[in-house]
Amino acid sequence: MSGVPVNKAAPRALLLGLQYADQTRAEAEALLDELGELAANLGMVVPVKHLVRLRERNPRFLLGTGKTAEIIAEAKANNCELVVFDDELHPAQQRNWEAESGLIVIDRHEIILDIFAARARTKEARLQVELAQAEYFMPRLRRAWSHLSRQRGGGVNARGEGETQLELDQRLVRDRIQRLHADLEIVRKQRGVQRRQRLRVPLPTTAIVGYTNAGKSSLLNALTGAHVLSANKLFATLDPTTRRLKLPSGRTLLLTDTVGFVRRLPHRLVEAFKATLEEALVADLLLHVVDASSPEATVHHATTLAVLQELGADKARILTVLNKVDRVDDPLRMAELKAEFPDALFVSAQTHAGLDQLLGKLDDFVAEEARPQTLLIPHSRYDLINRLHQAGAVHREQPRDEGVYIEGLLPQRLLESVREYVISTPAPHELHEDEPAAGNAVA
Repeated sequence: MSGVPVNKAAPRALLLGLQYADQTRAEAEALLDELGELAANLGMVVPVKHLVRLRERNPRFLLGTGKTAEIIAEAKANNCELVVFDDELHPAQQRNWEAESGLIVIDRHEIILDIFAARARTKEARLQVELAQAEYFMPRLRRAWSHLSRQRGGGVNARGEGETQLELDQRLVRDRIQRLHADLEIVRKQRGVQRRQRLRVPLPTTAIVGYTNAGKSSLLNALTGAHVLSANKLFATLDPTTRRLKLPSGRTLLLTDTVGFVRRLPHRLVEAFKATLEEALVADLLLHVVDASSPEATVHHATTLAVLQELGADKARILTVLNKVDRVDDPLRMAELKAEFPDALFVSAQTHAGLDQLLGKLDDFVAEEARPQTLLIPHSRYDLINRLHQAGAVHREQPRDEGVYIEGLLPQRLLESVREYVISTPAPHELHEDEPAAGNAVA
């Protein structure tokens, strides 16, 4: 590492995109533009982007020696302190580039890790980021300690600290990774306890998933009236947020916002964030949010499905929602999207267009999961009656001498706790439609 001083306010970076044989130039340029957004999220100034068509991988620099010299000269001519590759560099190639250029050379994965480190707020998220960073820098031990010191506040532009610890061997890093795994296991158990507590009021669960910056948090806010951070930047939300959503029928479900995905998301980051993404794994329904205004909507949709498959969540029921339709001014483009996503809902979290239809679909989903039941619950079990009301499951309620007579639609998980008080299972049309549900307010 060269120790080149970096402007802490705004480090200058040359972004280097790679077009492989199986890619079109448009695809490679879209990825390079996305890397520019990622770099901007870290406060970098990007005076130049360079796209290289890679026909053959050079084991020393990835690029050929002539192209490498050209890129280094271009970076220095533009007063850049960093060269950022839009792919993962082999550790040896990274060292060779830095030795050859005297510049800081990083890759897309390191940029994403830095953004996650800057955005992590909860203990769980910080542990997950630290674990991903430690595993990423294990084979890059020569630079690892200077990078890991940045977790305590610095980011890309705070290199140079920890240089005296370069002699620390891999055993120390392995020990650190083991401790992080142990700490994360404790957090996972705590999250499991919290989830079981939520299931004591066994409401249907829906997780919002999708490409980063698709408007997932904005949709959660629009549907529930929550005030979750939503910003026009990549990875604005890392920590899952769960809110209750009362549906038009009076029934209730739990709606969870999750971290967004991105192309070339480091596999180790997916692994590290499985504790957070468990919300998607256990949800009854996934709302897959796609940015309708993005020219890359199709690719973003496919990327999210690929990550869900990697997580093992691709077998869940999925409802596709194209958000930000207020930004699609071209009728032809809208027609193309509707043809490509015929089963999707088209909404705007900003203008609330289409939200009524979305709420109706969610209501239909909850109704499908529920079964009509007639109950007679003893007066001594008002705790169960309260849980039925919290779930929005009560259609009709009548006090009687022997207990409380209830007709309603009960989710399967809730039915287990009241099964001994079931009188009969009427057909849905046999429920008394002329009497309103009693006390359906959510606590």
